Amino acid sequence: MNDKQADTDNYMPDLTESSQPPFGETKSLNVFERYLTVWVVLCIVGGIVLGKVAPGFAKALDGMAIVVDGAPVVSIPIAIALFFMMYPIMVKIDFAEVVKAGKSPGPVLLTLFVNWCVKPFTMFAIAWFFLGVVFRGMIPGTEIVKDGTEVELYRSYISGAILLGIAPCTAMVLMWGYLARGNQGHTLVMVAINSLTMLVLYGLLGGWLLGVNKMPVPWEALLLSIGIYVALPLVAGYFSRKWIIKAKGISWFEAKFLHVLTPVAIIALLGTLVLLFSFKGETILSNPLTILWIAIPLFIQTVLIFAITYALAKVLKFSYADAAPSAMIGASNHFEVAIATATMLFGLSSGAALATVVGVLIEVPVMLMLVRICLGTRGWFSQRAEPA
Repeated sequence: MNDKQADTDNYMPDLTESSQPPFGETKSLNVFERYLTVWVVLCIVGGIVLGKVAPGFAKALDGMAIVVDGAPVVSIPIAIALFFMMYPIMVKIDFAEVVKAGKSPGPVLLTLFVNWCVKPFTMFAIAWFFLGVVFRGMIPGTEIVKDGTEVELYRSYISGAILLGIAPCTAMVLMWGYLARGNQGHTLVMVAINSLTMLVLYGLLGGWLLGVNKMPVPWEALLLSIGIYVALPLVAGYFSRKWIIKAKGISWFEAKFLHVLTPVAIIALLGTLVLLFSFKGETILSNPLTILWIAIPLFIQTVLIFAITYALAKVLKFSYADAAPSAMIGASNHFEVAIATATMLFGLSSGAALATVVGVLIEVPVMLMLVRICLGTRGWFSQRAEPA
């Protein structure tokens, strides 16, 4: 082991050589990512104001939809916005790295186990306990969801939490892993694998847990949402990545294309949030604590999954470089997919859509807190160099 590897207290990834983090990440969050919580709050305020000033605007946009069997299934404006949320994430994935994961399967298997065998069920249990029991008396009323079914509002919020809990790992987890000084190669592999596993497991687990929550499960719409919001941008990202790299080279792709594209996902997300809150403004103004009631179980779930994964990594004797991103991947949520699915299944104005937006609101500050925890506990783990 050389001096650079041994000096763990001053370790920082070398971004100028072969250890350069994937996806063309830079040394710091861009202005959209760094202040995402601020932008989300501004969009909440802007959406509420828009809903009061022009109450028919968001409703008119949501009415522009693809209709199947007489029922609106896909909102065209939202579908366009959500595609531009998802595409920048998918185009960054280098699927060749997935093959390399077989050389060190432990971290990959741990994150898959936590994401699909633990996280969905703890999210359901925590959301049901707080929203269905502790805060139930503070969440009165019902709402009409997209298929015309009347449901209790607290169940709609639980459904949004479920959709968040079964959507693991956003591309931003690469930044959390980088800031925590973790193994970026492992983080990259897990982003790719989660994108692939979501094609199958997201619909199966989501449909089952929504049914347990006594919410209507429009299976056709659920599968269509996965196709539109996961499969379509995944395929578009895969082929456009190959074409651009072949035409311009990997250096141009990472330094130029991704630099321009990175803010697009956040801008599309923020535009979607303005629409969501223009529809939910009255609910929030009449019951401003709603956001808090939803945020509490989401916060507890995030911290719990982080603790479980981090502890299992310690038991399994992972190095810190693998333990940190494993815990980050488990704790973070793919809120773009959750928002897209909630909007498509239950409508732009649904409580489920609102709950997924609260997930965005708390994501950045909570994940930065967990990064600091990781950095403060590096001494708990081996600092051995990872195999090439």
